[in-house]
Amino acid sequence: MHLIRIATRKSPLALWQAEHVKSRLERAHKDLRCELVPMTTSGDRFLSAKLSEVGGKGMFVKELERALLDGSADIAVHSMKDVTAQLPDGLHIPAFTAREDPSDALVSSSATDLASLPHAARVGTASSRRQCQLLALRPDLQVGLVRGNVNTRLAKLDSGEFDALILASSGLMRLGFEKRIAGRIADTQMLPAVGQGIMGIECRMGDAAVETAVMSLNDSEAHVRITAERAMNTVLEGGCSAPMAGFAMLHDGQLWMRGLVGNLQGTEIIRAQARGSMADPGALGVEVAEALLAQGAYALLHP
Repeated sequence: MHLIRIATRKSPLALWQAEHVKSRLERAHKDLRCELVPMTTSGDRFLSAKLSEVGGKGMFVKELERALLDGSADIAVHSMKDVTAQLPDGLHIPAFTAREDPSDALVSSSATDLASLPHAARVGTASSRRQCQLLALRPDLQVGLVRGNVNTRLAKLDSGEFDALILASSGLMRLGFEKRIAGRIADTQMLPAVGQGIMGIECRMGDAAVETAVMSLNDSEAHVRITAERAMNTVLEGGCSAPMAGFAMLHDGQLWMRGLVGNLQGTEIIRAQARGSMADPGALGVEVAEALLAQGAYALLHP
């Protein structure tokens, strides 16, 4: 029987995602057994600082990728919104799960949408992307940093530290907290993060047995959409911490891609969109990135 070791963070959401992939792999391959290799990442250790101050979202995956490279694990399961544009040499992501709800969720007992939040409400988020778009819509809001796992963040809301939280709908749903969603925020108000709602399975290049096994979980539509989004991200990203969003969807037989770059204050936001063939999603992502750069996105990305 073949064994696949799955590197995962220890947070409840990361463990759920790893268990989900483990279960699906073992159902798809009767001669396969999977075991989890739980790890604490740098992103989990430095909870009092903004992600941009401790190395960005890549801090959640760096140790997992090191385990793949040194052979102590065979695959890693990621929320794709946490994965940097450039992967380490020798690693790739051959499989993406079907996209779940990509929206951002408002969690609050006092409002069901952004418009009904009280004046100067305290809203918690760890995302510069969300902060930018929140303040563009509601400059009166007091946006504060909230880090930690979903349970920790919900506890801070319940204790009265915040009036509302903005969290990923998919994460709340995976953990059984769907009832905590007061309202889903439309993508016309808050464009999702690149890869939001999609899980990716990373492994070593050339590990044929592992690649074959995980490819059985690949969702072709999610693969096309995230290829466009990550192509945009690759062109735009350079260690920047500026608010950035990218979201591709199928519409009328074409791929429709929207991108956004802004500042933390929400006073400046640049948007671009394009439509193109599903046959070349990477080119569409590059087109959107170049349209953003033509409008001055470079100055926002490199202040």
